[in-house]
Amino acid sequence: DVGPQPGSVNIPAARVPTAKLPSLHGVELLDQLALLTRSQLSSFVTNHSESVDALLASPPSATQVASFWSQTTSEQHAKLLAAAPRLVGGVEGFPYEVRDAANRVNLTETEKGIRQQLAAGVGRAATDALTKQLHMLQQVRAALAVGSSHNPRSLVSLYASGEGRAVIIIGDASTADYVDYLIPGMFSDVDTQIVAFANSSDNIATQQQAWIKKLNPGVPASQLPTVATFAWIGYQTPNIVNVASMQLAREGQESFTASLEGLRAERAARVTKAADGTVTAGSQPFVAVLAHSYGSTAVMLSLQDDAVKVDALAIVGSPGSPARSVSELKVTNGNVWVGAAETDPVPQTGIFGSQPLSASYGAHRFGVDGATDPLSQASLRGAVGHNDYFVSGTESLRNMLLIGINRGDLVLGQDGGSALSIGKARAIVPSGPSL
Repeated sequence: DVGPQPGSVNIPAARVPTAKLPSLHGVELLDQLALLTRSQLSSFVTNHSESVDALLASPPSATQVASFWSQTTSEQHAKLLAAAPRLVGGVEGFPYEVRDAANRVNLTETEKGIRQQLAAGVGRAATDALTKQLHMLQQVRAALAVGSSHNPRSLVSLYASGEGRAVIIIGDASTADYVDYLIPGMFSDVDTQIVAFANSSDNIATQQQAWIKKLNPGVPASQLPTVATFAWIGYQTPNIVNVASMQLAREGQESFTASLEGLRAERAARVTKAADGTVTAGSQPFVAVLAHSYGSTAVMLSLQDDAVKVDALAIVGSPGSPARSVSELKVTNGNVWVGAAETDPVPQTGIFGSQPLSASYGAHRFGVDGATDPLSQASLRGAVGHNDYFVSGTESLRNMLLIGINRGDLVLGQDGGSALSIGKARAIVPSGPSL
């Protein structure tokens, strides 16, 4: 029996009068909501949307939420999902499959509400805003369509207002051995980019799985390590007007930290219960972050300032961050990689602080300008400009695929040789499944 274990306690009557619920916060409010009847819960969510908004804006820790879920019953789970999908879908710590179900309900209900408003007739400005919002949500729905890889897609975060935010998981992050976060930079809004970004994440997961198979000849497919990727547009990315400001990077930092804490809590809660009753805590995956441009700044802020850690970090086209060296980032064994095309002007600016390209920073420099793959003899194209790093067939993507599955020993450097045999290379101790 594997997974979050629901509690077996009887559901008592609510301990706090319903009228006092709006004064509660955090996990205390969650506890009380779980004790309501479904009709009471639906009424509360409808009449006190500000309480739901406050809980989403300042939620309990992901660990607290995971604990709450494990201590409540299947009946309470179903009730919360049915009556409060926006809440369940928007808080880190609930199981990913539950958040996916909740966010799909929220997506459908929000689309329905917009269509009803448009049909009823509103002013021109409101019509334009609602039409734009509806188009964004339709793009999210399109991004959830399973592609030719047949990798499942889960909507684990959805913020439907303004420019929106959305996070889609490719594969099963609850069980995968390797989990990669793809973090975008400027101009990566949900409306115009979520479909392409989800497809790119799917492509990365598919190619990484192919690498795993290639590097493990003769191993049955059922025994091979598995991969999941996050297509993470979890913050409002900047445009040309505000890209020089750190404000959105700080917001991205907060959102990324919460997302990573959610992954850790989700995995820890995936306990295994043996026949004899022995319970084993869930395992943690090898977590890699592949971050582009402004997104790399947000991630480095998180890894410098917050109590989160990853196993590998690859940054491309980065404008830098306040961290002065790899040692200031919480990355296992200093497993930090940096790539920059000769024709990309952004990495030379260091506009937000230290420049990861500098030798003193201590990151491994990987090749992006084109090479021949020594394993397949395939010709790898060079990245051109600022937005070419994740294109299939490039040296850049090939190297990041391997970084994401803990095979830094196969990553190519700027000269086409091993990136770990030159410069400031350090031994990397694998912390994920061996390949």
